Amino acid sequence: MRRRAYGRDTELSIRMFAVMFLLAAVYLFFLTVLWAAGVGVIFIAVIAGVMLLVQYYFSDKMVLMAMRAKVVQPHEAPELHAMVERLCVMADLPKPRVAIADLPIPNAFATGRNPKHAVVCATTGLLDRLTPEEVEAVMGHELTHVKNRDVMVITIASFFAMIASFIVQSFFWMGLYGGYGRRDRDSGSGLMLVYLVSLLVYVVSYLLIRTLSRYRELAADRGGAILTGAPANLASALVKISGTMARIPQKDLRQSEALSAFFIIPALKGGSLAGLFATHPSLEVRLERLQRLQREMEGL
Repeated sequence: MRRRAYGRDTELSIRMFAVMFLLAAVYLFFLTVLWAAGVGVIFIAVIAGVMLLVQYYFSDKMVLMAMRAKVVQPHEAPELHAMVERLCVMADLPKPRVAIADLPIPNAFATGRNPKHAVVCATTGLLDRLTPEEVEAVMGHELTHVKNRDVMVITIASFFAMIASFIVQSFFWMGLYGGYGRRDRDSGSGLMLVYLVSLLVYVVSYLLIRTLSRYRELAADRGGAILTGAPANLASALVKISGTMARIPQKDLRQSEALSAFFIIPALKGGSLAGLFATHPSLEVRLERLQRLQREMEGL
């Protein structure tokens, strides 16, 4: 039985569209400058494309390996499997593989290039600390990521950012080994322009992709809450996870910091300025939106 649809979050949809439009505009400007400067980008694009394809097609295996997570069969985790299967029926999704990571950090993630090649994972810390209803809410959030194909969206959005990063790093190594000195003044000026534009594109696209990631998290919160029919359960889970993370030793958190973008709550958080570079919205913003959705579902 599918859950009743509550419509789109128009404000959130407009924001995501605006960010993707800005990314497209930045990348078009970048390509125009490269073409005008006579830079052969085909080789760079091929390298970036291969790197992104590897990340896209093998992200599930790489993340599971990095987290030391084990794919479990139904007889090994019957309650978790039954929960995921029930949510998939309601979401009209093929059932993904289910994994468990033996970590004290209470968290969960989903990865995979599409719904047919996805995996959802919960840590033992999450399963031990949350109620079954809260775990179900977290799994609903992760399955919404799968349904929305967020791995694909972020991978595509990162393509030209990776090209810009590759050019910036190439200039760094050229400068380190005296590559600039072998060029005449005109070509040197052109190369410097390409370098500065690439650096600008990388910085701007990095911020926009992080903004897009935060909006995708809010969309997953909304989708997961609607899927389970209980926004309050997801809100409670987020509060518990966030509160428990503050008591986890920093060395344990740092071991998982590189994979924070995949988690429902990032492993490490910075100050207010760090929010600009964060992959996730603040807990306060997420709770406020879930409370708003709860009122909407209750007809208040």
